[in-house]
Amino acid sequence: MKSPKCRPRRLRINRLIREKFKETKLSISDFIMPYFVCEGRYIKRSVKSMPGVFQFSIDNLVKEVSASLKLGIDAVILFGIPDKKDKIASRSYASDGIIQKAVRALKTEFKNLLVITDVCLCGYTSHGHCGMVVKRNNKFYIDNDLSLETLAKMALSHAQAGADIVAPSSMMDAQVKAIRNALDKNGFMDIAIMAYSAKFASGFYGPFRDAALSSPKSGDRKSYQMDFSNSKEALKEVMLDIKEGADIVMVKPALAYQDIIYRVKESINLPLAVYNVSGEYSMIKEACRKKLFEEDRIVMEIMTGFKRSGADIIISYFAKDIARWLR
Repeated sequence: MKSPKCRPRRLRINRLIREKFKETKLSISDFIMPYFVCEGRYIKRSVKSMPGVFQFSIDNLVKEVSASLKLGIDAVILFGIPDKKDKIASRSYASDGIIQKAVRALKTEFKNLLVITDVCLCGYTSHGHCGMVVKRNNKFYIDNDLSLETLAKMALSHAQAGADIVAPSSMMDAQVKAIRNALDKNGFMDIAIMAYSAKFASGFYGPFRDAALSSPKSGDRKSYQMDFSNSKEALKEVMLDIKEGADIVMVKPALAYQDIIYRVKESINLPLAVYNVSGEYSMIKEACRKKLFEEDRIVMEIMTGFKRSGADIIISYFAKDIARWLR
């Protein structure tokens, strides 16, 4: 019996057919835009290591978010740059702190804006670490339990200001449980927690530390952020955060961790966020500046890869650009 002859394939499938039957599709609703907020007025200060990214005073943040909303971006995550820092991160939970004021301003101005706040101490401590540093036997350590108290106060103050979601990123053990308990005891049962569950000690964070002014003054963060060699540990951390009350979990960074994204998504029934971090952003920007890539093409390919791997939510500094390209 003769086998049927195969029809020759056309050189190019019709563009409309390709678009209609894509397996993975991006939508602007998939994205969250990060912003860095500082004290003062009329400030829009460029971040040299992140082209197109700025530190905004609250008045200019409101204008910027208004423009983003017109593009369809209805979710933001805020990182604060306080007016002063100390050993106990006291400005992180102050009612007149930079994030608390920014949240109130945004929620007053925009009723349909989803406001997420980063909950970490690195930008508020004089030493630049994500938890409280104590000295014992002439050596310095991160005091996990002491850090939890401050993180819980910080998250609660954000909820009181009007935040919809708090996002603990310090990688302290039991941080989700401490924050969930503090929120629930104070009547904020409906405030969601987006946990930075699998946050790796990565070389991709450098430009962010320029933007947030959050570099550690000494040492590094490897004692509390995850070893990038480990994948089983990532799944363990995710499951612990879910047990403690996380509503959304995150993998950070994203580009070199798509195997982790896939494995986490296969293991959970909660929304999964990924963070397309500063180093990934700046690396692409620099390559495109040198005309090695077409920016829209390479960015959309990478973002589609994140979603194909399992991401439900993508935090990216490219969000505004993507909104324009999707139009």
